[in-house]
Amino acid sequence: MLAEALEHLVRGIVDNPDDVSVRDKELRRGSVLEVRVHPDDLGKVIGRGGRTASAFRTVIGALAGRGGARVDFVDVDRRRR
Repeated sequence: MLAEALEHLVRGIVDNPDDVSVRDKELRRGSVLEVRVHPDDLGKVIGRGGRTASAFRTVIGALAGRGGARVDFVDVDRRRR
């Protein structure tokens, strides 16, 4: 559920919504949501001073509740896909 919500939010602000993917990884220290976007959209997702990324983390943290979830934004070069 968290991955779908985050993907929906990210797709709403990027220029290349088809290149957005969110993967939910379970690690020892908890859940990690890995967001991959087109390299041209990375600046939009992070925002000035990291404000947009912080807002995404706040919303997902509220949805996650006590367990929490970490959000990582990854720059993906098209050649490595």
